[in-house]
This record gives sequence, C-alpha cells and structure tokens, in this order.
Amino acid sequence: MAAIFRLCSLLVVLGLALAGSAQAEPRVLWRVENPFRFFTQPADTEMHRATYLALRGNDRQDPILAAERELSARHEGQGWAATVSARTCWNASRNRHECPGTKDYLLPVSHRVVFELTDVEDASTIDCAWVMEPEQGRADVARLTMPCDQPIVLDVPYPSGADIAVSVGGVKIAEMPVRVTDLLIVGMGDSFAAGEGNPDVPVRFSRERAADYGLVGPDRQLIGYPARVGAWRQIGDAAFIEENPRWLDQACHRSLYSHQLRAALQIAIEAPHRAVTFVSYACSGAEILQGLFLRYKGHEWVPNPPDLSQISAVAEAQCGRRRASPHDLPEAYHLAGKVSELKGGLVLRKCDPDDARSIDLLMVSIGGNDVGFSRLLANAVLSDESLLRQLGGWFGEVQGFLDATARLDRLEDFYKSLNRALHNILHIPWAESDRILLTSYPRLALLEDGSSVCPDGHAGMTVLPDFALSAVKARDSGVAAARLDAIMEDASRQHGWTFVNRHANAFLGRGICAGWSENAFSSTDDLRLPRKIGGKWQPYNPADWKPYASRQRWFRTPNDAFMTGNFHVSASMLQRALKLPTFSWFQILLASTYSGAFHPTAEGQAAMADAVAVEARRVLAKYEGRRAGQ
Repeated sequence: MAAIFRLCSLLVVLGLALAGSAQAEPRVLWRVENPFRFFTQPADTEMHRATYLALRGNDRQDPILAAERELSARHEGQGWAATVSARTCWNASRNRHECPGTKDYLLPVSHRVVFELTDVEDASTIDCAWVMEPEQGRADVARLTMPCDQPIVLDVPYPSGADIAVSVGGVKIAEMPVRVTDLLIVGMGDSFAAGEGNPDVPVRFSRERAADYGLVGPDRQLIGYPARVGAWRQIGDAAFIEENPRWLDQACHRSLYSHQLRAALQIAIEAPHRAVTFVSYACSGAEILQGLFLRYKGHEWVPNPPDLSQISAVAEAQCGRRRASPHDLPEAYHLAGKVSELKGGLVLRKCDPDDARSIDLLMVSIGGNDVGFSRLLANAVLSDESLLRQLGGWFGEVQGFLDATARLDRLEDFYKSLNRALHNILHIPWAESDRILLTSYPRLALLEDGSSVCPDGHAGMTVLPDFALSAVKARDSGVAAARLDAIMEDASRQHGWTFVNRHANAFLGRGICAGWSENAFSSTDDLRLPRKIGGKWQPYNPADWKPYASRQRWFRTPNDAFMTGNFHVSASMLQRALKLPTFSWFQILLASTYSGAFHPTAEGQAAMADAVAVEARRVLAKYEGRRAGQ
C-alpha cells in the first residue's frame, strides 16, 4: 500500500506541474558538451561559448573580434591561449592530430551530450528516469535516474545517434531522437593561416634588466634593449633559449589565434547540436609548391620538423587509424611542364575514397610566399644604406616590383595544380568546390581613405637602425598586393572556390603605422620600443608590455614582434649555421622579423576569422544534411 501511495503522490505532483500552463509541456534540451573537439577540456571550449552567448547588439555582427577583445580584457592583455595550448589534440612530438587517452579524434565514435528537462514545475522534488537507446550498433541501452532539475551527460553514439526518453513514475513525459552533426574542418596554408606573430605563450621581460647587442657598423651601439626574464648569462645561451615563446606547433609557428582555428571554433559554438573536428597543418613560410605539394620543414628549427607535405598530412588525417598510401601522380599537376618543380618524383599520400572522411570545409591562405611578398616588404622597409641589403634581406633576396610581377605571372598555374590535388587527393567533390575557402591578404600599410599609404619614417621600426619605411616602395608593394588579390579572386571564380575578402575594409587605418609615436597616453598604442637610457626605461617598462591588448594597429610592427615573439637562436647556431660569429646584433634582426613582423595581431586574425565564418555559414547551410551519418 505504501508503494502505491508514493506512486499516486508522484503522479499527482506531476499532473499539477503539467497543468500549470496549458502550452508548457516537458521538453528535452541538449547540446554537445565539447563542440570544439580540438580542445581536450570542455571548459576551454565553454570559455569561448559563454563569451559568445554574452555578446549583445553590434558585437553579434563580428562575434569573433568582439570575443577576442573581451577575452583580452579579461586576461589583462596577456592572451587567453597560454594554458589552453597544452590541452589540445595536437601531438607536437609526432606532428599528428591526436588526443591524449583516445584514438577517436579523427574518426569519432561518440560525443558526450548534456541533456536538460524544461517546463516541469517543482522539478527538484521529482525523479526523472532517462533512457538512451542507440539507433544502431551494439551499444548498450543507458539508464540514469536523477532529480528532474539536474542535467545529465550521456555518450551518444556517432554517427547513428540514439533515442532519448524521460519517464516519471513509469509514465513517459518526453522523448526525442538525438543525432550529433560532426564537421571536419581543415586548415592549410602559410604564416597568415598559421597565426604567425601571435605565440600562444609570449615572451616575458624583466622589469630591471637590460640587454646589449654590441655594435652594428662602426658607430652604432645597440644597448639598453628589453631583456628576457630568467637566469641566463648571455644572449643565446641555454637558459635564454629556454625562455623562448611557445607555439602550438613550434616549427610552423602555428597558433591558437589563427583565423582558421578561430573560425572553426566559432562554427562549433554557434549550434548546440554540432561538433567540429578541426585539423590544421598551416605553416609559416609555406608556399603552394614548397609546403602544400612538397615537404617543408617549417619556420623554426626543431628536432622533429614536419615529415609530410600539407596535402599528404591532410590525406593521412582523413584516413584516421587507417593508412594513407603513397601515390606517384606527377602528370596531373605539372601541367605539361608549366609547373616544372612538380615534374618527376612527386609522391603524395592519398586515402582510399572508401576510407577517407569527407571534408566539410577547407580553409586556405596561400600565394603570398609564392610571389615573394616578404622580399617586397624587405625592399620597402630597409633603408638604402642598410648593411642588411648586402646580406640579401632577412627573408631571402630583396626584390622590387618587377621581380614580383614575374612571380605573379606563374601563380595562376600554381592554383590550377592545387585545385586538381584538392579534388583528386583530398576527395572534395568537383560539384562542391565552394567548400574550399581561399582567404585574401589584408593590406598592411593603407590609411583610412583606402588609397594613401603610411608615410616615410621609422614609426614602429626603431628596434634596428636599418629599418625605414619608404612610402614609394610601400605603394609599389600595394600595387603588387592588389594584383595578387585579383589573381586569387579570379582563380576562385575559375575553380568554383569561395573567395573570402570581406575583411579588407576592416583593416583600413589599422596598418603598421597606426598608433602613437610620441607622448603616448599608454603603452598600448605606442609605436616606440622601450629602451633603458641613463638607467631609466623610456617610454615605458618592457615588463608592462601587453602583447594581446586591443590596439588601433592590427599588424605587428618590428618593434611589436621584438616585444611579443622575441625569436632568437642559440649562440652555437648563430656561429655554425648562420656563420656570423661576431654579429650579435643579428639576433635583433631575428627577434624583430622572424617573430612575426608585418603579420596580423590576434585582433587582426579575429577580423579575418569573422569574414571566413560568414562564408563558412553560407556554404554549410547550402549542404546541410547531405552528409548525415559520415
């Protein structure tokens, strides 16, 4: 009798709860616990999801940029990625996408899903019995009883999904099918794709100590520079190198601030029933040929550099735990000898079509290195008297506009070869070419009017006396950049790719000369480099530098690069590999260029990510439901 009485009481309470509103019926709400699977900890994804959900008004129009600014303020300008980078599905020792403790990152078999029950009054006084019955396979039926106001977490099989039912006292009050959509989003390309200039863990500087780099020329002393924290005795010793900035991928300077990663993350957190498997092999310095087609060892020396080209690495990822086999198919890509670099000996990994996981979005940023754009920059910012011109610039040979024009003439064929590989090797259907998103390069020296460029001068470039921006040469570089944009847009049109260029206008007035050069109100927008003169730091103490503070400029100047990345090599490598035994000042050159000068800041990357996300949403909406179950 007691048991019957308790059951009747439960049914009465439930009946009263349901009668409270004629239209309110119990509903099951659910969301993927960790929609951005690249982060191993749900809390790291939740930080971004909660930030996005809290945005209001105009911030919703460019949510990634707005969120970046919010996170920057929350972390006092020091960046949010420092702790997250150690908790990702990237195995740096193997150069593979792998998650600790699981082999299912690339080919998921289930997703942890959070369930909640709504519209049940006095839910805390009622127990709900949850039952999850898989649609297919051998997975066991899951049963869990909890107070009705408490969320529960269950592993939902993928891709088949499951049916969820909720009962109170044996009476079913809600049910629904649950099926997670898991997207494979891939990133490829060069330094702009990698996030160069934005290390996950930036360098830190001493409040008291200064560093001296000797002489450059007979009468120019390089003294009083910001000095790293640590117990180092001389620049380039083991203790000094130990304090290098840290990257998600050290060889490629790939960062969590990359616009490709940020766009993929945004796609993940916007839809509660969606998960994203993100794969990226973007690498600073990569070109279409040397990087995407052919193996490229990266931007920084590491013991275990990338062992595959980016195309082959993505093909291997598509196979998951299966093996991608080598294929020798040079005839398809050298275009009857037009791309002679791909003739003979071109071997690419390829996953069998029946085994390969389909790519939902392929984000690409490539072409700038192929036309030697860094050499154009070197020409524009090295003074005519610079000793560095005799050394051939810091990225390679200095080149002028005519040299870039010759390289631009070849780029169309490179994109044509790449298009064939993306379809034939990575199995992107020819009829779905718009899944390939090619992102343009923002202009780094344009003023607000969109036509004028930064004036002659040393603003943002006082780190080394050899730097001096030439407006005339910068304008020539701008002409080459405009032609590069036109070629990229035309290639996208020819091959059916999606061309991403919405961010171009957002960068106007935010180039390398944007900020204060004198009497700055704060160090945030100060273009000067702090130096210790007469025992006092001017214009500010380097320990107060905030690498990820919101700024007017969206490009790293050489001064910014020195303060954020501060790339140095060991003293032994300087002597052995670079053969510069007496040029200690060469370390400044590395610290102010190879650290990401002339690359977008985290805010700039976020603005690019917003532009990519707009196009990504459109493409995904077009194909929604076509690949259910993959």
